[in-house]
Amino acid sequence: MQNLDVVTFGEAMAMFVADESGELSTINCFTRRLAGAETNVAIGLTRLGLQVGWVSRLGDDSFGRYIRRTLDGEGVDCSHVAVDPHYRTGFQLKSKAENGADPVVEYFRKNSAASHLSLADFDRDYFLSARHFHATGIAPALSNSTMEFAIHALDFMREAGKTVSFDPNLRRGLWPSENVMVERINHLAFKARWVLPGLAEGQQLTGLAQPRDIAAFYLERGAELVVLKLGPKGAYFRTADREGTIPAVPVAHVVDTVGAGDGFAVGVVSALLEGASIADAVARGNRIGAFAIQVAGDMDGLPTRAQLDAVEQS
Repeated sequence: MQNLDVVTFGEAMAMFVADESGELSTINCFTRRLAGAETNVAIGLTRLGLQVGWVSRLGDDSFGRYIRRTLDGEGVDCSHVAVDPHYRTGFQLKSKAENGADPVVEYFRKNSAASHLSLADFDRDYFLSARHFHATGIAPALSNSTMEFAIHALDFMREAGKTVSFDPNLRRGLWPSENVMVERINHLAFKARWVLPGLAEGQQLTGLAQPRDIAAFYLERGAELVVLKLGPKGAYFRTADREGTIPAVPVAHVVDTVGAGDGFAVGVVSALLEGASIADAVARGNRIGAFAIQVAGDMDGLPTRAQLDAVEQS
């Protein structure tokens, strides 16, 4: 079995992005792309030269085959992606974003193949082959079995001495109530070493207003590093003995904000795994997040190593 730098799991969907502006019901033509927070991160890390494995379930259908072909083409290891003969691959419709506004997204994912991921899909040797585990709060919201998978994977990897990052990626529509969402997302976040919320997410999850206090909330509960995305103001980081704010990378024209947080995670995780300082890792997160928001696709703007090096060395 090959050694991995990073392993992650989650749901990937086919995404149909409107070719023109307007309400989704009025659009006739869409462009097919890939969607999924965890696959965005997997692709971004792979483009930087890391070995990444993605664990999931896909339906035995054209969407599933499209997703698998796309990830294979990016170099993501899909050897532990099961083809489910009983449930379908999810998909989504996405409006064309304008003037940097968040697009409208409609999901068709209920009872998807990925929502049936369970502990039976967990291969301990495969996870142990990775030195880092990245998780988000999206996949655990899909079903009780995906939540069990997330809890087990987080506990397993932390107990194995691996680094573990967690991006809350709040999706209120996937949870029965806001209170349940907050409780379960925090339950997962407390198991991670690196916690990467957005400021609004951190405020919602902790009830606290200031980045420094939000970071302290997670540090007191087991995190070693907390990084809060502050949008145009950059990002704030805090550990037990240091803190700082790293300015954002200016972007003249924002095309689509979806995927910016995943790009940020790519930057932070890749840099830390390469031994960079926390400040440099957060700066890379800001840089890759800036790449991501300049194109329409969720992962299309994620840079290759050569593209990132050209910017970091300029």
